[in-house]
Order: sequence, then C-alpha cells, then structure tokens
Amino acid sequence: MAARVKKITEELVPSESVKNEVILSVPVYGVDGKSSGTIALPAEIFGAQINTPLMNQAVRVYLANQRSGTHRTKSRGEVDGSTRKIYRQKGTGRARHGGIRAPIFVGGGVAHGPKQRDYSLSLPKKMRRLSLFSALTYKLQNDAIKVMSGLDALEPKTKIFAKTLGTVDESKKKKVLLVLAGKTENVEKAARNIEGVTYCSASQLNTYDVLNTRTILIAKEALETMMNTFVKESN
Repeated sequence: MAARVKKITEELVPSESVKNEVILSVPVYGVDGKSSGTIALPAEIFGAQINTPLMNQAVRVYLANQRSGTHRTKSRGEVDGSTRKIYRQKGTGRARHGGIRAPIFVGGGVAHGPKQRDYSLSLPKKMRRLSLFSALTYKLQNDAIKVMSGLDALEPKTKIFAKTLGTVDESKKKKVLLVLAGKTENVEKAARNIEGVTYCSASQLNTYDVLNTRTILIAKEALETMMNTFVKESN
C-alpha cells in the first residue's frame, strides 16, 4: 500500500516548478460550448499559496480512507475440525502432529494471515481546506479550470452534453471533473455515461479529485456554494 500511495502521489501532486502569477478570471462557457465572457474567481480559494507537501499528505489520507480493512483469515483455533490427536505421538514413522486443524492440512487454519484493521487516517479540517485551495490554485495556473453556465436548463441527454464537452475540452483522452452546485439530476443523467467524466457536489470537493483530473468544469452557481462551504464557514 505504501508503495502504491507513493506512486500515485508522485503522479498527482505537482513539482515545485509551478507558475507564480495567478490570473483569477476564466472564461464562462454556455451549454452550446461558446464563451459568453469571463468571471472572477474568489481569491481565497483560487489564489492560495501552493503547498506541495500538504497536498501530498491530503492525497495519502484520502487513499488510506478508501481501504475497507475487512480482509481476514481464520486461525487454527477458529476453523471447524476435531480437537483429538490425529495419530499417536511415536512409532508411526511420521512427523508429530497434534490436530487436523493445523495450517499444513487442507481445511486447516491460516498461519500469520491478515486480520481486520482500521486503515483510516485523519486530517484537520483547516489542513484539508488549505490543501484543496492549493490544488485548485495549481489547476488554475495550468489553465485546467473552466466555468459553465446554464447547466440547469440542459436536457438530460448524453449526446447533447457530449457535444458541449467536446467544444469546451478538445483533448482526445478526456478526464473531466464536473463540479455542481448541488443535486442536478439532468446533468448527472447526461454526464454519467461519458467515459472519463465524473461529477461531484461543490461541498464535497476534495484534493484527490481535483488533482486526479485534467480539466475541471465548475458550474457557475457552484462558486457560491464553494465560498459558503469552505470560506464563510471557517470565518
């Protein structure tokens, strides 16, 4: 697990060589894929100081918390089987054995097998938010954040949303995170069958999801939700 976390964090977490200038305005795209102007992003969220070690730690905590820890094997004292001595101690020419439930026998217990454990880690709320702001700032500096308007009026059809997405994100291998203000059923129905597209509520946004994507499409209404969730609550 440690090697896997290290490999993933190295892929997701940016190096120290990032741009210093932060432009807090991005284009706003309509459902037709055309730009309808620009919008200023909140500096508290998208103009933070990039903290690579903190993002690394947040990713590690997130991945650790995805582990269920329910793997378990039975020892020789937990499997079914007789407790009698299977044959006499001496005179048989065979090795000494005390019971049929020993690990060397079929149906016996497992020696030194895995047991249930809790892999979860915790990260203070303030650190979680700072790592999220750091990740969003990094993505903004690399032109990976775009804002969309009019998603509420979008028809719940995959074909229509795929056409819109192709106009906004022209990359062949799509890895898009759609950030919504809340439960938006028509958008979820339109986006859930498109490969490489995931969606989440703005209030549930986390560092791992932000870093583990190429393009972030934020619903215009979701910006206010992000401010209310991550900035105003902490004040």
